[in-house]
Formats: sequence, C-alpha cells, structure tokens
Amino acid sequence: MATPSTSYKSGARWLHWTMAILVLGMIPGGFLMIQEGLSRSLQNNLFVFHKNVGVLLLVLIVIRLIYRARNAPPPKPGHLPGWQVKVAAATHGLLYALLFIMPVAGYVRVRAGGFPIEALDAVGFPALVPKSEALAGFAKSVHFYGGWAIAILVAMHVGAALHHGLIKRDGVFSRMWPRR
Repeated sequence: MATPSTSYKSGARWLHWTMAILVLGMIPGGFLMIQEGLSRSLQNNLFVFHKNVGVLLLVLIVIRLIYRARNAPPPKPGHLPGWQVKVAAATHGLLYALLFIMPVAGYVRVRAGGFPIEALDAVGFPALVPKSEALAGFAKSVHFYGGWAIAILVAMHVGAALHHGLIKRDGVFSRMWPRR
C-alpha cells in the first residue's frame, strides 16, 4: 500500500478524479455526437454538453498545471523498472498536453466556425478567434485526431492502473486512489 509520503496530495487526487470522470464522459460523447442517424435533439444536447464541459476541462487543466508546478508529485516507487517509469512519464506528459490542446482546438473550431459556446456566451466572454472556415477546418482536424490520441492514451493509462491495482497490487494504484 502507498503511504502518505508516497501518495499524491488530496488536491492532485481531486483534480485527477474530477477530470477523469469528465474525460471519460467526453470521449464517447464526442464520438457519438458526430454519428449519422442521431435525432437532432440528442445531437444538439451532446454538442452543448461537449462544448461546455470542454470549457470546464480547460479551466481544470490550467489549474492542474499550476498545481503541479507548485506541488511536486511524490517520488516514483523504487521497485518500478526504468522502462515503466519512462513510459509512464511519456504517457502523463502526452495526456497533460492533450488535455490542454483538445479544449483549445475545440474552442477554435467552434468559434472560428461561428457557433456558440453557451457557458461562455452566458457570461459575456468574447470570441478570441475570427470566424474562418480554414481555421475551423484545421482545428476540427486537430480535435478529431487528438480525440483518438487521448482515447488511446486514456485506455493505456487505465490499463496500467488496473494492472498495478488488481494484478501486481504493488501500491502504485493506491498512490492516486482517494483515501478512506
């Protein structure tokens, strides 16, 4: 089991699990909302959900990056092979990058496409990019391929966490699991 000195702080755990729940809803919702044959009402609701949760995720990743810069994570367990430490670091780095890139690309795609973002519009937040089909198309591609990349990385991350938590039972998973 992880000890308080090897566990993540409560702020890091709260941000991790809040974002995990939101991202795990965003991935299938994002892929579903672009499918043909959905009712217009369901598709519109999915788009509104996706755009507004994307805004929330952008705020949370900025908070998380600031938190991470001010609060070093606990040291990695000494029993982990070097290659696992390197793969985990690369996966985490890519996840952090994509958690920032995805909402930014989504924002640019929506605003450059001339569409609303209801949460931002409600508070009078101005569009930060001009309306541009070319820019919207580029951002749409970044967001689409980023969606596949983040889905793959999340699957890898969850798979590794389950491997450590259920099979190896080596304390790695419990470092981030909420304390009782």
